[in-house]
Amino acid sequence: MLKGFRDFIMKGNLVDLAVAFVLALAFAGVVEGLVKGLINPIVAAIFGKPDLTGVGTFTIGKGEFSVGTFLDPLVNFIIVAAAVYFFVVVPVNKMMARFQKPAEEVAAGPTEVELLTEIRDSLRTRG
Repeated sequence: MLKGFRDFIMKGNLVDLAVAFVLALAFAGVVEGLVKGLINPIVAAIFGKPDLTGVGTFTIGKGEFSVGTFLDPLVNFIIVAAAVYFFVVVPVNKMMARFQKPAEEVAAGPTEVELLTEIRDSLRTRG
């Protein structure tokens, strides 16, 4: 039972997931600093407040509506998505493209059928 648990824990995808989670937590601090230090002051300069929750507030009857309550998390999401894309996805894709072998190098070796044919022919000549 412990061996099965150890095998489960040591699976590559679980370890990769744990590393990604830890890095995401660290990266969240970077993005939070970007939002608090650069984006919120720009929003405050435009709208007078460092967040968008008060933007577009209106009342119809007894219902109070706030477009800014939706815009604030939407803008934060777009900032996080852009930061992840430009600072993580693009560099990793460029790095992976640099280290991948071209298709002609990969296909240059014999196929599985050719190798099996060679082994069969070699066994026939011995016997």
